[in-house]
Amino acid sequence: MVGSRVPRVAGFVLTVGVEEEFLLIDDAGRLSLRGPDVVHAAKEPEVAVQLELGRCQVESATGVCESAGELLGQLRELRGRLAKEAGRSGLRVMASGTPVFAQETPPEITPTTRYRRMAEQFRAIARTGTACGCHVHVAVPDREAGVVVSNHVRPWLPALLGLTANSAFCDGQDTRYSSWRHILWSRWPSAGPPPVFVSLDHYETIVDGMLRAGAMLDRGMLYWDIRLSERQPTLETRVADVAVTAEAAALLGIVVRGLVGTALDELDRPPLSLSQEVLRANLWRVARDGAGGSCLHPVTGRLVPVHAQLTELVDRIRPALRATGDVDFVLEALAKLRETGDGAQRQRAAFAKRKLLGDVVDSLILR
Repeated sequence: MVGSRVPRVAGFVLTVGVEEEFLLIDDAGRLSLRGPDVVHAAKEPEVAVQLELGRCQVESATGVCESAGELLGQLRELRGRLAKEAGRSGLRVMASGTPVFAQETPPEITPTTRYRRMAEQFRAIARTGTACGCHVHVAVPDREAGVVVSNHVRPWLPALLGLTANSAFCDGQDTRYSSWRHILWSRWPSAGPPPVFVSLDHYETIVDGMLRAGAMLDRGMLYWDIRLSERQPTLETRVADVAVTAEAAALLGIVVRGLVGTALDELDRPPLSLSQEVLRANLWRVARDGAGGSCLHPVTGRLVPVHAQLTELVDRIRPALRATGDVDFVLEALAKLRETGDGAQRQRAAFAKRKLLGDVVDSLILR
């Protein structure tokens, strides 16, 4: 059963919202440059549908949600709206972290002043903008609490990546990775897992140094896997691929909210100790093998199956999930994940039937 209650920390409501990036393709499965047209047609005042770096991309964002049911309902509605508007132009929307088919020419940058500046500053790296992720925003009481919560959440980033690994094919080939998007996105100088922060001042000092080095044009280009949002009073988790289904995206959102809620209850406790180097190595391993693989346990340092770590993670955040009535939702969604596999496993299963990339594309289309 999907819960409707929301945890409160010192009277603060822990709400959640999810942003999803998608690829716009034509009937042949090739990237379309009409992303701005579809975004304009799909926009309504109450729900955000936005432009992305690549003209072949579109992004949707839920409103502020208080329950798993509300979040799932908005994700389904937004996906349906994008699919409908794309269909009117003879196009399709694909939920994949990377393009499946090889492209004859490099994807074009969306013609805004900011995106043009990004292309000039970061050159070939800007083509990485064709990678599509899923971003989860969870409200935090203040920025000081947010950086402490980031310290507590960061060791579990590999498990979160395993939940949604969904970019096995890229440019006409099986990359033999589960999240090739993660590998591509790691090229950005401001990407990757965040460090452990001593304080908010420490956070701001690092961000300022990155800006002065030119590794970012502005604070919106802080691409850490967890960051403080500059537009909302939230902590934003950005490690995941765009999920293959709305249900998988909702699962990610609720698990992240559970992690944040648990961290807020443990602000006075030290976070799990995990070096930056080991964390990056662990993320690489999950990017390669996905939910069906193994990764280092953040406490013991031993290799354990990702599914086992996800089970332990749910046990760890169970009090927060129970407070919101989301335990059953998460357990049922995780059971479905084990049954169907992550997005990358589903992509390969679609390809295995006839060895056709078109079948992979068809399995990822929003309906």
